[in-house]
Amino acid sequence: MASSLYLVCVQYDSRRLFTELDRAVAEARRLETERGRLEVEKRAEATSLRVENLAKDKLAMRTITPAITEYVSVREPAAAPAGGARP
Repeated sequence: MASSLYLVCVQYDSRRLFTELDRAVAEARRLETERGRLEVEKRAEATSLRVENLAKDKLAMRTITPAITEYVSVREPAAAPAGGARP
């Protein structure tokens, strides 16, 4: 009698564990598929054309040309007077 009850409990636990394992494998497959989809989406979002369009549209940036380039020159500081006195 005891061994038959033990056998029933073991079979029940075995079925329960198999079901949990099957669910875990299905969840792993789902997560792997979602990761792949997100990788593709990330690559699509990071294309240079998309970044350029977002910079133009949302940040009002424009392509650089020599006509709009501003050149800055650095002036040399005036020589300090002898004796260290400042004007």
